[in-house]
Amino acid sequence: MRELMPAARAAQESIFSVMSRQAVQYGAVNLGQGFPADPPPSFLVDAARAALGHFDQYSPPAGLPALREAIGADLGVNAEDVVVTCGATEALSVLAQCLYGPGNEVLMLEPVFDVYLPQARLAGATPVTVPMTLTGQGWAVDIAAVRAAVTERTTALLLNTPYNPTGTAFSDDELRQLVMLAREHDLWIISDEVYDELYFGQKPTSPRTLAPERTFTVGSAGKRLESTGWRVGWIACPPGLAAQVTGVRQYGSFCAPMPLQAAVAQGLRQARQEGYYQQLREKYQVRMHLLAGGLRALSATVQEPRGTYFLTVQHPTWDAFTLVRQGVAVIPGSAFYPVHDCPAGLFRAAFCKSTLEIERALEHLSHVSCA
Repeated sequence: MRELMPAARAAQESIFSVMSRQAVQYGAVNLGQGFPADPPPSFLVDAARAALGHFDQYSPPAGLPALREAIGADLGVNAEDVVVTCGATEALSVLAQCLYGPGNEVLMLEPVFDVYLPQARLAGATPVTVPMTLTGQGWAVDIAAVRAAVTERTTALLLNTPYNPTGTAFSDDELRQLVMLAREHDLWIISDEVYDELYFGQKPTSPRTLAPERTFTVGSAGKRLESTGWRVGWIACPPGLAAQVTGVRQYGSFCAPMPLQAAVAQGLRQARQEGYYQQLREKYQVRMHLLAGGLRALSATVQEPRGTYFLTVQHPTWDAFTLVRQGVAVIPGSAFYPVHDCPAGLFRAAFCKSTLEIERALEHLSHVSCA
């Protein structure tokens, strides 16, 4: 009997699925997987209901024109340069197939989101990770180390801003240096910006504004509109390249769900008009401070984010696989460190949960014994 190909045999269950499954098993508060506790905004749900029965067949592989226009207006790009995908994960997978292959290397920072490495490997390329530095002032990018990691085989630089899991938002100086490096070595830039509207303080700069000719921006309605299960994402491509990207993505899912595309098109417009993103940021800032303050009171070291809805936390005696059995699911830091050593006692906690869930989690943690 034949076996499956090596890629399938090597595949492992995502740590996010593992921790969510264990959260259900042990009845734990799930601060692990980043899905919001709150429902999508009512205007988005109403738009979806209205779309059913009217937008029920295939859209063009590049996406519903109204949605491409709404995304283009949001990002300041031409609608013809936008490709709609089944979530940001598919967007990143399509770009992996389009931008690198056997014999190529793709640079990324570590701690690294878990889909980046396997997607590069499935495309036949070699992922190269450069570790960020965790100091008393937070996470820092070592630009010199990134530069030293570039070889003649490097074809792309994969960035994530705001950054999951660290919550980092790159400074303008860091981005200028990274863009300069990409131009110097003629690298594509993939900028994963699914948390582009979830920032605290100054809005982060997108690499696209500094290098539009080489930057592919990935976005997600799931993160913006608290609808992670709808699986509507997008790619804003450099001018003239969307048709080629569409040519690849049509052989995957062909198109994202049509009624949800129609709903998101309307939802993106209303979100901007009604100040929804500002309300979202204010809500999450309150919950972030609640969780961070409670963790610090339990002797944890907390790095507050400039974006996303995640905290990185260190505690000398806590272990993620013990915590879930005692009532709180988190993501172990080791899940984001496939190559380099993980800082001791590191884990990621999501604050996109209800205030009640966060308070319950802190109560459970106050009784934890993991020594």
